[in-house]
Amino acid sequence: MSVSEIKKETPNNINELVKMADDKANWRKRLEAVNELKNWKCQKSRDVLTRLAMHDLVFKVKEEALRATQSLGITKNGKRLKLGKPKVHLIKDINKKLYHVDNVITESFEITKFKEKFKQLYPEPYDVYEGDKGTSFDEWILNVLKNKPKNKTTNK
Repeated sequence: MSVSEIKKETPNNINELVKMADDKANWRKRLEAVNELKNWKCQKSRDVLTRLAMHDLVFKVKEEALRATQSLGITKNGKRLKLGKPKVHLIKDINKKLYHVDNVITESFEITKFKEKFKQLYPEPYDVYEGDKGTSFDEWILNVLKNKPKNKTTNK
């Protein structure tokens, strides 16, 4: 989109777009908000895009927000924002959360049921990793669970 197509005003639905951008349990909504906000050069749009570019945990959202800040000429301390290195563990203790979900499920393991329970118990981590891993999300879950420590029983 060229600079001439960017509207220098506040969109009528700015509050809805900000709410979408704040939805930590739905990276697709955040991405949709970014794709709309990048068309508007107003302070709220700039603030939201900057925050997502700097702090969103889903790389797709972060990357698109960064591109938007660059096309709008947004800087931080006089410098263009940069895309940092992706983190290995986006959510602290994610393995423990996955192990907990595995322990909660009593019936035989099915990836679909596991993901439903994961989403129910930990909606934000589920969203972050589902967005980050994409098509390898199931494989990632299985690999983490494969390395789950065995329960140790002690005889006293």
